[in-house]
Amino acid sequence: MGRYTGPKGRVNRRLGALVFEDAGATRALDNRNLPPGMSQRRRKASNYGLALIEKQKIKFYYGLRERQLRRYFDKARRTKGNTGEELLILCERRLDNVICRAGFAMTRPQARQGIVHSHFQLNGQTVNKPSIWVKPGDVISIRNRPNLKKVYGELVDSGRPGCAWITLDKKALEANVVTAPGIEDVSLPVDVGQVVALISR
Repeated sequence: MGRYTGPKGRVNRRLGALVFEDAGATRALDNRNLPPGMSQRRRKASNYGLALIEKQKIKFYYGLRERQLRRYFDKARRTKGNTGEELLILCERRLDNVICRAGFAMTRPQARQGIVHSHFQLNGQTVNKPSIWVKPGDVISIRNRPNLKKVYGELVDSGRPGCAWITLDKKALEANVVTAPGIEDVSLPVDVGQVVALISR
């Protein structure tokens, strides 16, 4: 799957939300909370435009492409419960998001890079697919290599805030998924109802 490699600060400014959390992109939104481009006046968006912005927030925040988001939506629609909430929970269960939320990476793109380079193990097996869905009881650990232990040990010590559904053993560098995430665990501010209405068209 391809990934976005363009200027992240522009995306944050265009969407008016902190979807990319690295220092430069955060600073860009803080310094200029206006859309990029020569015209600095925000135009009133149509209902379709507003729904598209909400969908783009999810895609950029979790690193999804259109086809993958629609596949998640189809699974969420077949699941009992609110479709929008189930969609966000599926995104939250992605391995790259869990690694980021546990504190092994500062951002989701950084977590994806580590997974693709086979730095992590899931239940003792080396994995290289960021899109794996984790479940309660899964254990995520660093491969037993001194250089990786050193790098990720420093990242864990740098102190990204954890979350209630993941426990982190800093000494062993292991993260344990205690429970499945709920809608209250989703940190992305998004009107998922508009996204559901847009994709359902």
